[in-house]
Parts: sequence; C-alpha cells; structure tokens
Amino acid sequence: MINFRVITRAYGILLLFEGIMMLVISLTSYLLRDSSALSLFFSGIITFTAGIFIYTPVKDKEQINSCREGYLIITGIWIIFSIFGTLPFLLSGTIKNFTDAFFESVSGFTTTGATVLTGIESLPKGIIIWRSLSQWLGGLGIIFLSLYILPIFKDNPVQLTTTEFSGQSTEKLYPRWIDAAKRLIGIYIFLTILEVVILALTGMNLTDAICISLSTLSTGGFTTHDNSLTAIATPLIKLEITIFMFAGATNLSVFYFLYKKDFLQLKSNSELIFYLFISVISCLIISSIFIIKGNYNLIDSIINGSFHVISVITTTGFYTNNYNAWGDLILLIFFILMFTGGMIGSTSGGIKVARLMIITKNLGLEIKRLVHPDAFLSVKINHKSVHQGIAYNILVFLMIYFITVCVGAFALSLMDYDLITSFGTSASILANIGTGMGSLGPFSNYAEVPVAGKWFLSVLMLLGRLELLAVMVLFAKSFYKK
Repeated sequence: MINFRVITRAYGILLLFEGIMMLVISLTSYLLRDSSALSLFFSGIITFTAGIFIYTPVKDKEQINSCREGYLIITGIWIIFSIFGTLPFLLSGTIKNFTDAFFESVSGFTTTGATVLTGIESLPKGIIIWRSLSQWLGGLGIIFLSLYILPIFKDNPVQLTTTEFSGQSTEKLYPRWIDAAKRLIGIYIFLTILEVVILALTGMNLTDAICISLSTLSTGGFTTHDNSLTAIATPLIKLEITIFMFAGATNLSVFYFLYKKDFLQLKSNSELIFYLFISVISCLIISSIFIIKGNYNLIDSIINGSFHVISVITTTGFYTNNYNAWGDLILLIFFILMFTGGMIGSTSGGIKVARLMIITKNLGLEIKRLVHPDAFLSVKINHKSVHQGIAYNILVFLMIYFITVCVGAFALSLMDYDLITSFGTSASILANIGTGMGSLGPFSNYAEVPVAGKWFLSVLMLLGRLELLAVMVLFAKSFYKK
C-alpha cells in the first residue's frame, strides 16, 4: 500500500523551500525598489503556508513497501511546484490568466524556456529574476530532491530516482551518495557564480548576468529581453555562454574529477567522449556550411555556428539569429540534434547521449550476432558490460519518445500549424528546448497558441522533463496493486 504520509511530507518540505525562494526574491525586489515585491511576498507566504499545512510528520519506523512513493514524489512535485509558481505572475498582473501563467511556470521548472510573454525587458525585475530562478531550481532536479527529501525515508533504502532507461544502474540513496550530492550542488552553484562574474566583467549588466547565468547552467533558455539574447549578446558573450551551456549539459561529476585532477576518470568516460565528439562534429558542420554559403566571415561562422549548435544539443534554446532563414539543410540538422540532449545526470533534456551511445553500439553488435549467432557479445560502456535487457529497454524508450513526438506534431497540425512547425515544435518542447521551428521558431513565442494547445504543450514539457516512463507508470493498474 502506498504511504501517502511520506509523499505529503515530501511535498511539504519542497513547498517550504519554494516559498522561501519567493521571499528571497521579494526582498531582492524590494531592495531594487521594484513593483513586484509585494506580490512576490504574498506568493511566498501562500506557498510557505501551504507547505506547513501539508507537512506530515513521519514515524521513526515508517513502512515504505516499494519505490512507488518515489515515482509519485518526483512526478507530483514538478506539477505542484509549477502550480504555486504561477502565483508571482498572477498576483503581479504580469500574466492575466491561469493557463498562460501555468504554461510559463511549467516552462521554467522543466527548464524548457518556451514563453508567452512579450516586452520582457519592461517587466518588473523581481518577476524577471523569478522566471530565471525557477529554471535554476528545475535544473537542480533529482539531486535537490534526493538531498532534501532523504530524511523522510530514514534508513529505508527507497529509490527516489527512476532507472530512466539510461544504461546506468539506479543507485539507492545512502549517506555516501548524499555527500556526493552535496558536492554536485556545490559545483552547480560555483559554476553559476563563475558565469555571473565572467558575464559582468565582459560588459553585461548585473541583473542580466544573474538571470542569464541561472538560465544557462540549468539549460533553461529564459532571458531578460524579447528575442532571446539578440539584444545583449556580443561575440565574446556568445562564446562565454556557449562554454557554460556545454557545462550545464555535462554530468557535474566530470567537474569534480577535473577539480581532483583525476584525468584517468575523464579519459575513460565514454559518454563524455561521445558527447564531445557529437558537439565538435556538429559545430564544424554548421560552421562550414556558413563559410561555404558566405553567411558570415570565418570567426563569426565559428561563433554563431557553435553557439546555436550547443544551444540545441544542450536543450538550452538560446538564439541570436533566425535559423529558419539558414536553409533546409541546417534546419534538418537542428531537428536531428533536438533529439540528442546532454549527458545523464545533467540538467539537459532530450534522449541523452548515453542512450544514443548504447543503442548505436548495440546496433553494430546485432549485425555481428546475425553472422555469429552463438557468440556472446555485449555493449561495453566505460569498459563495463551493459546488460542486454538495458539495451532493449532503451529501444522501448526511444519508440515511446518518437511516438510522443509524432502525437505532438499531429495535435499541433490540428491547430492549423504547418508540418515543419508541428514536428519541430513537438520535438523541441518534448526535449525541453523551447524554441521551435517554422512559425513557432526564433523571434516568436507561444502567446497565440490556442488554450488547448498550451495545456497540451505543458503536458509535453512535463513528460520530457520526467523522462516519459516515470509519468506513464502512474497510469498502469499494477502500480496501485498491493
């Protein structure tokens, strides 16, 4: 039987945290003499109070029978965070209706970066900072959940994470893992502060530097102006943001090994090498196309090509140019890259590099098995064999992922969007990129999407952030059986 006391306590803890964050932004807004200070204050009070009301004490020997509580916590908290995240938008009058406010909030916490807002630079600074902070908190993801919810479970080895069909075994949360989580959160905070300092030193004002850094490390994509970074990105700033986008989609443990100068771990990390390979090759291809077509000079070709390629691969969604005008070949490449994503354990969305690497290697082995049916052949990642069942699980995930993209495209086409817009936007939203293609591509937003479309896209964002199967398992009858 599902222990709902554990679940409600988890929700309570996280709502308390969300309320505190709202109050912090309210204080910041007040110090900036901003008009949103009061609405942020009331939002924080309401959220904090709700957290107190649903916070449920757990007995010392609380029984937890399965990992079902973990699935309900992970899925439910993104929805609850998003619901309460609408309060600053609604109470400040920035957004007038709940549908748009929920879409904006979901887009923030899922680190998607799709927006319904226009005239962003004229919004109260508190609201602009809250949007970016919601992405930063969303990027904290499962690490945050595991670190702050673990005390609920005491000595019970409950799995808070799903296997994600990632090719990596799911680790149960023990004290040693908590220490690692603390280090990773420390790295996340350090990289964010480092980007703020670098952007500020290279000409960006402090508010923009803070907000852009919060959105970059979370691979979110919200910015402080309309049309993404077009108005504030110099070539140098684009280069800096490209580096930090890449860092945001990298497993944070890589930076820990880098700090420890454990280069052997880095050298043997197959996923990191594959991620670097895809990124470098894609940047070279797009930059070469620019040079051949004469779009830009050599330096601008490299900077613009790398910036937009990394933005798509890492599922950040920043842009400075209208890539719809770059031709069908580049659009096709970007569409393919939308499915890539970063490394497992990063803040990025998409399919993830590890899955693509395992399925690619397994495809080669399947051909060999046809020739040598009796041979024992297994996929190896980091010199360790991956169980064949995991490869088949990844195939199931990919099949569901592509079916979901097609369903999303079909739904958008029913709203009179063309084929490129429908498929490009469906793939983008599910991968938590935000910026779509066609009429929902760069220099446009989602304000004119019908109400039903906004709710549908909100569901797609949640499915993408929660890796599809973590949500779908909740609809299985067996999930609720004893």
